[in-house]
Amino acid sequence: MAIEKVRAYFRQWGMQDRIQEFDVSSATVELAAAALGCRPERIAKTLSFRAGEDAVLIVTAGDAKIDNSKFKARFHAKAKMLAPDEVETLIGYPVGGVCPFGVNRGVEVYLDCSLKRFDTVFPACGSGNSAIELTIPELERHSNHKAWVDVCKNWN
Repeated sequence: MAIEKVRAYFRQWGMQDRIQEFDVSSATVELAAAALGCRPERIAKTLSFRAGEDAVLIVTAGDAKIDNSKFKARFHAKAKMLAPDEVETLIGYPVGGVCPFGVNRGVEVYLDCSLKRFDTVFPACGSGNSAIELTIPELERHSNHKAWVDVCKNWN
């Protein structure tokens, strides 16, 4: 089970008990916000794209949308999301539980600047009914992100 992979990942820092599991789905921004009792924009959604031959993850605020022209300028490729049947194979987590922790080798993680306006955010933890609250420095550290990017619109 993918959540166990994330739990093992966070165990190395003694943070595994901070993972929250819900009796309801948290597979979308709206469902996650309802399960957590927070504003939707504080959900750190992890979107999976193909950039050339590579799979990349972009972690954005829940209210942010990918700006195609910004994405193309940054990654030199059209913003093409992975097909649902590709996500688990390429990334290591199923749709609804995709997160930036312990992803498959070769997958690069980027954090979008739309997240910087919050003290803490809630990314998923490998399943469609889980999340963890992290500060932005914790998200930086534990996502092993390659860089901060500005590839979103409609959030500021």
